[in-house]
Amino acid sequence: MRPLRALVIYLIIVFLGGALLAPWLYRLTRFAPSSIAYVAKAPLHRAELGAFGLLALVGFWPLRRRLGIASWRETGLVSPRGQWRKVAGGLGLGIAAVVLAAGFAFARTGRTLAHDLSPHKVTGVVFGALAAAAVAAVLEEILFRGGIFGGLRRTFYWPLALVASAAIYAFAHFLQHPDSTGPVLWYSGLGLLLRMLGGFGDIQALAPGFLNLVLAGMLLGLAYQRTGNLYFSIGLHAGWILCLKLYANLTAAGLRAATGFWGTDKLIDGWMACLALAATLALVKWLPLRPAREPFAITR
Repeated sequence: MRPLRALVIYLIIVFLGGALLAPWLYRLTRFAPSSIAYVAKAPLHRAELGAFGLLALVGFWPLRRRLGIASWRETGLVSPRGQWRKVAGGLGLGIAAVVLAAGFAFARTGRTLAHDLSPHKVTGVVFGALAAAAVAAVLEEILFRGGIFGGLRRTFYWPLALVASAAIYAFAHFLQHPDSTGPVLWYSGLGLLLRMLGGFGDIQALAPGFLNLVLAGMLLGLAYQRTGNLYFSIGLHAGWILCLKLYANLTAAGLRAATGFWGTDKLIDGWMACLALAATLALVKWLPLRPAREPFAITR
């Protein structure tokens, strides 16, 4: 149970420590040049999310050691030589799944392209989406799949480790982004953290929103388990992020929007996304991914 204890301590440090660090990080952002509005005018919830990410990255090294992962290879980061087909395969599958779900949403809800699009805005959105896809996919796959899932499956039967790591991934992504009013005090981050957890009291948000995130985490973990390294998972995750960012920023809700089934601008919070994720999960389970000689790779 030592890896589980280390993981619990890590999560407490990330979330409680991040909540305490957030007000100080928020004050630091006030010194940023006004030309960098994203930083200089960042609300407290964005500073808190940044604090969570910072502590997660700083704490990953000792966590990795506690989980018994001795090398980066054991987190799924093998040499990229010969792995680009896995990246491309995952990327193509991720893009195809989101495009299919988005296409149905366009057809059934009357969703349209945003009215205020300009070449400058489109370029900014595309490059922002590409950057977010590249950075978030790599870092999150190393942390959630290579670290947390990879460490837990050393102690638990891998399907149990898969579900547990997917639940942790879903929890981290299900946090709300509430606005903060009034002065920012040293304890303001703790109150904000409680409000970030507000979505867990909303049954309609839990199903399908939280359920979809669990399915996504299981799908990414299964891809890692099937292939023996993180490259297919990174490509799949990047494809999702890229398309979801473009969908949220370049399109607008239609007159016939039914968010319960089709989801909001996020797309991931509707039942259509649940069906797409379930279908992709089944596909990844049966695809001939040909696991290489990496540790823990399994066949169908």
